[in-house]
Amino acid sequence: MSDSIKHECGIALIRLLKPLKYYWEKYGDPLYGFNKLFLLMEKQHNRGQDGAGIGAVKIGVPPGRPYIFRERSAKSNGLSKIFSDKLEEYNDMVKRGVIHPEFPETVKENFDYAAELLIGHLRYGTSGSYDKRTCHPFFRKSTWPARNLMLVGNFNITNTSELNKRLVDKGIHPVFSTDTQAVLEAICFQLDIEHGEIYRQLRDKGIAGEHILEMMNEKLSPVRIVSAAAKDWDGGYAMAGAIGNGDAFVIRDCNGIRPCFYLKNDEIVAVASERVALMTIFEASKEDVKEVQPGHVFVVKSDGECYEKPYRNMGKNKACTFERIYFSRGNDPEIYQERKALGEALCPRVIKSIGGDFKHSVFSYIPNTAEIAYYGMMHGLRVYRRKQVKKELAGIISREGKVDEETLDRLIMDNWPRGEKIAHKDIKLRTFISKEKDRRQLASHVYDITYGVVSPEDTLVCLDDSIVRGTTLNRQILRILGRTNPKKIVIASTAPQIRYPDCYGIDMSEIGKFIAFQAAIKLLKESGAGELLKEVYADCCAQKDKPAEEMVNHVKRIYDHFTADQISEKVRDFVYPKNTSWQGELEIVYQNIDSLHRAIPSCSGDWYFTGDYPTPGGFKVLNNAFINYYENKEGRSY
Repeated sequence: MSDSIKHECGIALIRLLKPLKYYWEKYGDPLYGFNKLFLLMEKQHNRGQDGAGIGAVKIGVPPGRPYIFRERSAKSNGLSKIFSDKLEEYNDMVKRGVIHPEFPETVKENFDYAAELLIGHLRYGTSGSYDKRTCHPFFRKSTWPARNLMLVGNFNITNTSELNKRLVDKGIHPVFSTDTQAVLEAICFQLDIEHGEIYRQLRDKGIAGEHILEMMNEKLSPVRIVSAAAKDWDGGYAMAGAIGNGDAFVIRDCNGIRPCFYLKNDEIVAVASERVALMTIFEASKEDVKEVQPGHVFVVKSDGECYEKPYRNMGKNKACTFERIYFSRGNDPEIYQERKALGEALCPRVIKSIGGDFKHSVFSYIPNTAEIAYYGMMHGLRVYRRKQVKKELAGIISREGKVDEETLDRLIMDNWPRGEKIAHKDIKLRTFISKEKDRRQLASHVYDITYGVVSPEDTLVCLDDSIVRGTTLNRQILRILGRTNPKKIVIASTAPQIRYPDCYGIDMSEIGKFIAFQAAIKLLKESGAGELLKEVYADCCAQKDKPAEEMVNHVKRIYDHFTADQISEKVRDFVYPKNTSWQGELEIVYQNIDSLHRAIPSCSGDWYFTGDYPTPGGFKVLNNAFINYYENKEGRSY
């Protein structure tokens, strides 16, 4: 994705199923869990650079000793800082003789994160401020172990204000900060109810206080707690919680919008936002890693018992396609094949764009995340060309009985799809220059180009993951590619036109910033149908105070006036770089919806392309987004 878009966070959970001594004896590592948590988070570093946080719960700690810990950092290097600082503390205690690694009990007693249960979070902020207070884990403290809760999540809740109102109506005084705080308060409210009922039952039976904690651990049900707390949540989410008694739970939204996976063996339970992170860190096969089912909660009890149960009815599976197009790491076995399929699916339109002239075409990609799709595109182009050559050869042989070497060279060598590395990410330049014009000029040098491989008679086809706002395309990429001086540039997007805001994780809720929307508005005004904007605005205002379940997508009417190709042509006009020496032809080619779903059969979430939202909250956000656009207001739409 050439545009800078913030997106889904990353979560991680580690639950050791054996005593620390086991890991020392088998792996020579008393910090086995702590180190695995770091690696699991590091392998998901692509999911967040706005901050990081970790939490730990020690199980079986005697009264009077601390057992629950949290550390957070809002620095861009927050992950490495947290772990390096903690390891420094550990090494210092080893040096001073406080900890003896060969005696794991001294490690658990003295090092905060020598714990059986650990959670971690990588933050990409879509709301709130950017300081330590907004970093996960969010923490509710209590002197009762089973009322302590730490929560990490990859989510956006669209009805946070309604959830807060319900809490207020129950007599609670929530802090209106983020959806994370609202979710934490909702779970803790149900946790308190569950804990209180169990405590009273045990007390009334005359159970001695020292035995209540043990029996509390047995009777406490994370499934009941989550079922009561999350029954009205609207949004996309994957969350992991650590309760102070040692119970852990992982929940996923009922439409499966946000991804979540787990691995369990006889030594460990591990949870992550991406399957491939678990496969790599624990040397596991694809079959070993399971997906948390939509609408389910996966529970690890304090005694190590694991089970997965539904907590609300499953909806239609609407897993986010952007996870496959761009966000998740491409070395996942399924994602790798799907991204190749996305590139191959563009071949018919790319071939049409170059007029079938492979001899005078050069194929490349930008940014680096489009590389896998590029391989798929090149494979598709070569298959197409092989079929052409085979047909031509068969015709020549049938007519002349043989094929001379000159003809072979013409058919194969001179007209074969040619791939080149055109754009190189040079260095990470610091934007310390204050003037906007100078910053843009600086940004244009983030990429360097390969000179001498594109000729003035060539068409340069460059693959991109997606085109969101088009600003990077206009200000940087096309200016960079134009320096190769091709006859024509074709930008091919593996994603369809992004037309609607997202509210389930990706930071793109302002519809007026989407280049496809801007193009549709421009076409509407040029065609003399600008009054439709006022009509759509009036209809959006008329349903603003209706329940989200009763809202409809009025914005679709704007797009219905034009074909996708007409919008693509207008996008081209918007992004064509001005005031440059390159004056060639430009074409923008988008993936279509049908091809998208054929390439990614595992995910059907496409609301940012189609406007078909999986939850009522999506339509409410779209409604607010258009009203904000029409009233010239900036900011999130929910």
